[in-house]
Amino acid sequence: MRRQDLEAMDFEELWLLHEELTKILAEKITAEKRELEKRLAQLNQPDQFGGAEGGATETSPGQPPRRKYPKVVPKYFNPLKPTETWSGRGKQPRWLVAALQSGHTLEEFRIRENGEASNRNAGGHEH
Repeated sequence: MRRQDLEAMDFEELWLLHEELTKILAEKITAEKRELEKRLAQLNQPDQFGGAEGGATETSPGQPPRRKYPKVVPKYFNPLKPTETWSGRGKQPRWLVAALQSGHTLEEFRIRENGEASNRNAGGHEH
């Protein structure tokens, strides 16, 4: 269809054509998306590239050492939201940075071990 043909059409005809094009485009986009999802699913299959052998040679050097590391235990917690913790490794979380900037010390947020004495609760419980 040439541009002159489109310009010769009235508003109603153009609008109907627009709606039809929109419907066809939506169907084609959906079909294309399905194809891409199928291809992605195939790429995500572990045995896609030579079964267990092919995958094992690429991933095994990195995985076993990783498994040997002990689980990182959180050392600090957010008293306002105790589920928020920090291991003491990497970047400090926002809640801790904000607390430190407002004058708190890192020690205040430390998670105490059961046998570890703290200045706050050791006062009346001396053995």
